[in-house]
Amino acid sequence: MSSIQEVQNEIISEFEILGDDKESTIFYIMELGNGLEKFPEEEQIEANIIKGCQSKVWLIADEKDGKVHYQADSNTDITKGLISLLIRVLNDRTPQEIISAELDFIHKIGMGGIIGSQRSNGLAAMIKQMKLYALAFQAKQNA
Repeated sequence: MSSIQEVQNEIISEFEILGDDKESTIFYIMELGNGLEKFPEEEQIEANIIKGCQSKVWLIADEKDGKVHYQADSNTDITKGLISLLIRVLNDRTPQEIISAELDFIHKIGMGGIIGSQRSNGLAAMIKQMKLYALAFQAKQNA
């Protein structure tokens, strides 16, 4: 399995190919959301919605063999694409890897300029929620 940094470098390379074409970049992000694992319909409940997102984003996490597995969905394609990027980087990692991950790919691909400030706040909320799940699983492991 590639390291968190290797996965981020892959993403940076993919976005470099798109260059400064904002329209293509947004379309690409939206396409990425189609690759998300099917989200269980019964989990589309208020308790699983990430607070601080403009769109509805559902996120759940399970721990298996000491690693955190995320599943997510959203009611908008762009947000679905954004959460899929985060899942690609952080999925099936140990809680410690997730907690200490520096997600520099977001800055390096200029995500803020692509998605604007409202969605950037939502993206920060997604990262925070993913790290909170990892923190909870780590506490459980250490109990």
